[in-house]
This record gives sequence, C-alpha cells and structure tokens, in this order.
Amino acid sequence: QLPVNNTIGKADVGTFVPAASIEITRAATLAPLPRPPYGFGNHFTDHIATLRYTEATGWGEPRIVPFGEISLHPSAAGFQYSQSIFDAFKAHLQPDGSLAMFRPDMHIARLNRSAARMCIPQVEPQMLMELMQRLCDLDRRWAPSDPGSALYIRPTIVATEGFVSLRPARDYLLVVFLSPVGDYFTEGSAPVRILASDEFVRAARGGVGSAKTGGNYAAAMYATRAAVEQGYSQILWLDGVERRYLEEVGSMNIFVKIAGQVRTPPLSDSILAGVTRDTILSILRDSGAAVSEEPVSIDELFEAHAAGTLDEVFGTGTAAIVSPIGRIAYKGKEIQVRDGQRGPTTEWLYDRLLAVQKGRDNDPQGWRMSVPHFA
Repeated sequence: QLPVNNTIGKADVGTFVPAASIEITRAATLAPLPRPPYGFGNHFTDHIATLRYTEATGWGEPRIVPFGEISLHPSAAGFQYSQSIFDAFKAHLQPDGSLAMFRPDMHIARLNRSAARMCIPQVEPQMLMELMQRLCDLDRRWAPSDPGSALYIRPTIVATEGFVSLRPARDYLLVVFLSPVGDYFTEGSAPVRILASDEFVRAARGGVGSAKTGGNYAAAMYATRAAVEQGYSQILWLDGVERRYLEEVGSMNIFVKIAGQVRTPPLSDSILAGVTRDTILSILRDSGAAVSEEPVSIDELFEAHAAGTLDEVFGTGTAAIVSPIGRIAYKGKEIQVRDGQRGPTTEWLYDRLLAVQKGRDNDPQGWRMSVPHFA
C-alpha cells in the first residue's frame, strides 16, 4: 500500500547510492541582480542543482551547474503521462546577514510522499538537504532583503525515460532552482476577492489531490481563468462529492474564523498538507487560541455572515504566506468579510510567521535551518 497519509512527517526512502561530494561548475558570468518589486517567479539565480536516478544505481550524480535549459526525450513520461512532482519553500535573510531555510525537512518529507503517490523513487533526505544548502550558499547574493521578500526554493522531479507504454518510468531527473520573490498576489497583502465553484472541483477522494504534482495545477487553470475574467483572484474549491464543503482556495489551504473560533478543513487525500497550514495551526495552539480542524460548508459560511459571526477568512501557503480574503461569491450572491479589510488574527499571524522566518522573533520549534558557508 502506498504511503499517502497527509501527516507532516518523514517518509520511507528506498535504496540509493550516496555521493562522496557534489560536483560544482560555477557560472562563468554572473547575472545582474534584479531590483524590487520582484513579482513572483520572474527571476532566476545563476545556478541549478541536479540529481539523476536510474534503476541500476538509484539517486546519484549530485551536481550544481550554471542555470540553463534541460533536454528531455520527446516521449519522456514526464511529458506524456505527467509523472512529475515538485515542492517549494523559502529561505530568508536574517538580521545578522545569514541565510536560513524555513522548515526544509517538512518540505522534503512532503516531496517524498508526493513521490510515493506518483510512483517516483523517493530521495534520501540528507542528500537533498545538502544539495539545496550548497545551492543556496552559492547563490546567496540573490536573497532579497526588503520586507515580505524571500529566496524561493523549488525542487522538482520529472520522469525522463523515453517510452510510450503506460507504466512508471525507470529514469528520473531532480532539479532545484532558486528565485528571488516578492508578493504572490498583485493585490499584495490586501484582501482578495474569490469565487466559490460548485461546477469545477480541484480534486476527488482517492485521487492525487494530496500530492504536489503538476497535473493538479494544470487542471485548475481553466476554472481559475474563468474566475479571473469575472474579476476574482482565485477559486474557492469545494469537495468533489457533495460540492458543499470548503477544501482549498486557489493553491492555498483555507481558514475561517467564526464566532471567535479558527477552523480549517481536516486533511484528506483531496487536500494538500500545507507546511504553512501546519505552522499556522502550531502558532495558534501555542497562543491558546480556539482552533479546530473540522469541515466547514459554504452554506455555513454565508449563514455566519448573515448572523454577524463571520470574523475572518484567509488562505495560507508558502507563496502567499497568509492571505486575507475580503469577498466571497457563490451562486450569484457575494458577501464581504470585515468590510473588505484585513482582520486582526490574519494580520497577527502574517506578522508572527514572517518575524519567525526572518529571525526577528524567537523560534522555539526550531523551524529555521541556517545555510552554512561552504569552502
């Protein structure tokens, strides 16, 4: 049975061949650094890191090379059958000038769970951690210092074997690239307007909604584009069976605060186990706030608004951090949350999380991991 549970934790890892050292080829010419605002994913650093997998050798050949294009066979399973996964997290400049990744171990564990669900060989965590640390160290000059910005880290695995029959591939390529980023939404930290859809679903039970695989995001584009054309920023996804219960908002986990209690849908195999979601739950519980993981229906959301008990709605994710939601439309009706303004809980969580990430606040959970200076 495939390990597809959604708890944040370590994944079982298959055999691999560890490398004695990482082969590093430095870029002959360094690119000029971009100036803020950076946007999101518009700029890329001077190098990428790679690992290769073959059935005979396992994961090996760790390399850091100049940033460039990658050649794949036209019938590679990553092209033909979407056998690919990715994860994403951030590194932040600290007050002393050092660079610290935020919860990279949790993201590696999730990458390996996604790998297991997509029949991709899992990567030995320490090998990948060292590879990413060395890449971040080599390109640390790209880490932005302005508020709300970060160095975005995206490990990606794609099946590279060329064939046409339907089966898991035998060869894979892991690539890690870095990007200096700012706000994910064009609205910045302002509350966004979202559209709840009972026509389209993001994922169904028994599917791959809990895996961070590209097909989930491609499948969401049509409905999201239609929402954007109507003036909304994102889709509020409902469950795939009853089309009633909140699941995710765009590519984020969703939280609501009703009558003083913060609630978020419980994890399932149709909801991605967000590391930011897990972090926010920990911060709330440590503060003594009333918080629960339980289903929330779209009808309950509108009823709470009518009763005056809908305090706040927000989404959480690596890219957007904590994003306030100001308006929600559903079946021709639209409600405004907190007069379209950021709520105090949303604002406090955003500030608290960013302060921990950027080293301005204590880190009792040990979430920050410093990037060493390698010789």
